[in-house]
Amino acid sequence: MLENPKRYTITAALPYTNGPIHIGHLAGVYVPSDIYARYLRLQGKDVAFMCGSDEHGVAISMKAKKEGITPQEVIDKYDGIIRKSFIDFGISFDNYSRTSSKIHHDTAQEFFKKLFDNNDFIEEVTEQLYDAKADQFLADRFVIGTCPKCGNEEAYGDQCEKCGSTLNATDLINPKSTITGETPILKSTKHWFLPLDRYQDFLQKWILVDHAKDWKTNVLGQVKSWLDDGLKPRAVTRDLDWGIDVPVDGAEGKKLYVWFDAPIGYISATKEWAAREGKNWEDYWKKDDTKLVHFIGKDNIVFHCIIFPAMLKAEGSFILPDNVPANEFLNLEGNKLSTSKNWAVWLHEYLQDFPDKQDSLRYALTSNAPETKDNDFTWKDFQARNNNELAAVFGNFINRVVVLTNKYYDGIVPAPNEFSDVDNQTLAELKAYPAVISSSIERYRFREAQGEMMNVARLGNKYLADEEPWKMVKTDPERVKTQMYVALQIAAALQILCEPFLPFTASKLSRILVIPTKEDTSDSELAKQSHFNWKLMSETSELLKSGHKIGEAEILFSQIEDAEIQKQIDKLEATKKANVMESQIVEPQKETSTFEDFSKLDLRVGTIIEAEKMPKANKLLVLKVDTGIDVRTIVSGIAEHFSPEEVVGKRVTVLVNLAPRALRGVESQGMILMTNNAEGKLVFVNPDADGVKNGALIS
Repeated sequence: MLENPKRYTITAALPYTNGPIHIGHLAGVYVPSDIYARYLRLQGKDVAFMCGSDEHGVAISMKAKKEGITPQEVIDKYDGIIRKSFIDFGISFDNYSRTSSKIHHDTAQEFFKKLFDNNDFIEEVTEQLYDAKADQFLADRFVIGTCPKCGNEEAYGDQCEKCGSTLNATDLINPKSTITGETPILKSTKHWFLPLDRYQDFLQKWILVDHAKDWKTNVLGQVKSWLDDGLKPRAVTRDLDWGIDVPVDGAEGKKLYVWFDAPIGYISATKEWAAREGKNWEDYWKKDDTKLVHFIGKDNIVFHCIIFPAMLKAEGSFILPDNVPANEFLNLEGNKLSTSKNWAVWLHEYLQDFPDKQDSLRYALTSNAPETKDNDFTWKDFQARNNNELAAVFGNFINRVVVLTNKYYDGIVPAPNEFSDVDNQTLAELKAYPAVISSSIERYRFREAQGEMMNVARLGNKYLADEEPWKMVKTDPERVKTQMYVALQIAAALQILCEPFLPFTASKLSRILVIPTKEDTSDSELAKQSHFNWKLMSETSELLKSGHKIGEAEILFSQIEDAEIQKQIDKLEATKKANVMESQIVEPQKETSTFEDFSKLDLRVGTIIEAEKMPKANKLLVLKVDTGIDVRTIVSGIAEHFSPEEVVGKRVTVLVNLAPRALRGVESQGMILMTNNAEGKLVFVNPDADGVKNGALIS
C-alpha cells in the first residue's frame, strides 16, 4: 500500500454501451468510486477520476444485429444515455471518454505494438468455433452452451453468469451459435496470446504476499483460485468485424480482444483529459508516487487483477494498481439483475420518476452496498431509508437549527457564552468525526463511513433534544445563544462531511448556511470555511463564525409516498409477467385430427361439489363433480396448486366421455381442463357459465 501518494488515478469500470446504467452498476462501481474521488478532492488531493464507454464488446454487435442497425448507431445511442445519466446523478468523473475515439484506437494499437515488438506475445494457429451458416468465427457471446463447471445451460463463451467462471468458447458443452442457432464447427485461425504463465510467480507474490493485508478477501480469494489452477496463455485478438484493428502484418480481419482494449481505455481517457487540462498524463500512470485504484464489480476481478497487471508489467513503464476494491452483486427484489430480462432499475428512468432524489438513491445503495456479499435492493427499503433516516434524522436536525436561528436571531450566528461540559464534549466528539470517517473511506468501507456521517446528524439531534433551547429561551436566553452556536457548528460540519455521500444535499446546505462552494471563494475569510476544506474540521471547532448570516430553511429530503413506491413495484410485476409470457414455450401443432375425431369429444359445464386429498399422494385431489348428467368421481393432479377448500364450488370444463382410468385404486371418470396463466400458475378453463346449467355442451 502506497503511503502518502502525491496524486491519485481512480478508474471506474467502463460500462458496455449495449444498454443503460442500472442500480447494480451504481452500487458495485460508480457510487463507491465517486465517494472516494469526492473525499480525496475534499482533502485537496490531486485526483484523476477516469471512465468512459466500452464500445467494442461482442454485446455491441449482438445488439446491432438484433435491432437491425449498425454498431456505431448502437454505441452512439447508449453512450448518450449513459453520459447524461452520470451527469444528472452527480458522478464526478474528471473525464468520461469513449473507446471508439481516435486517441483510444491509437493508444491501444501502440500498446499492442510495443508488446508485439518485444516478443511478449505467442502467435498460435488454433481451432476456434465457426458458424458455417453465418460464415464467421464465433467469439465470446456469439456462443451459448452448457457451463463445464456448474452445468448452467445458458453460459456464454466468455463467462458463466450463474457460477461466475471465466470461460473460453471452446470450453462449452453442446455449444450453439447465437446468430443462427446452428451447432458450430472447429476451424483453424491464427491469433496472438498473452502468456500469463510467464507472470505466475510475479502475480503470486505481488497480490497474495504484498497485498495480502490491504486487499479485500473476496478479491484475494478469486485471484488465488486462478493462480492455484495455474495461469495459461490468453488470446488478445479475435476474428470480428467490429473493434480495433490488430496493427501488424498478417492480421487482416482481426481485432483486439475487448478485454485487452478496454482497460487501456483508462489510459487513453487520461491522455484526453490531460491534453485538455494542460497536464502530463504520464504523471498519473508512470510515476511511483501515484496511487492507482480500480473500482469494479466482482465479474471483472480476473481482468483487473491478473490480465491487465500482466499487460502493464509486460509493457514495463506503467505503475500497477495499489488496490482493486471490487464489490459483489446487488440483486433486485430477491432476483438477480438482468439486462436481457429488463429486471432492473434503470438510472435514466429513476431520474425521470424521482428527479430530485439523487441523494436518496445514493444513500440507499451505499447503506446496502454489496461490499462483502451479494445484497438485495427493495423499493420498500429505499422508501424507509429516505423517510426514516434522511428525512427524520438528517433533515429534521438541519431544519430545527435553521428555523430556530432565524426565529431567535434573524439568521445571524450568535456569539457563544461560557461552554458547559456538555457543549465541550459535543464539540470534541464533532472534531473527532473527520478522522473516523477518513479511516473508513481509506479502507474502502463506504457503508461504514456513511453510517458515521449520519451519526453526526444523530449527535446534533440528541444535543438539541437534551438541551431543549425552545424551552430554555424563556428562562435563560443567554444560554440559548451558546446552544444554537454549538448546533450550527454541527450543521456546518455535516455540510462538509456529507459531500462525498450526498453531493446534492451538500450543495443545498451550502446555500442554506451560506457557505461558499469550491467555485465561490471571493471572500478570503469565508473561503477558509469552504466545504472543500475537510482538514479544517480537525483544526477548529468554529466552522461558522459569530455574526455570519445564514439563509432560510429548505426541505432537504421530502417524504416518498406509498403510491410512488407502489408504482415502481407494479412496474416490476409487469416485467415479471412479461418475462413469464416470453419464456413460455408454445407447443407445436399436434397431428391433424378429422372433424369426426373432434366430434367424439363430449365437453360439458360442471361444478365441483366435493374435494379431498388422495391419501399418500402429494399431487392428487379426488373430486366429486356435478356434470349435469350425473355426479362422478374425477382424480386430478392439482393438489400442489389448490387446496380442497379452494376448488369446491368452481365451475369447470369437463371431458365426460374419457375412458375411465384407475389411479391409486380410485376410478377416475373424466378430466378437468386446465392451463397456465401469464404468471405460469395453473388455472381452470372456465366456461362462460352465467345462466348456463351443469351439463350444457361446449361446442
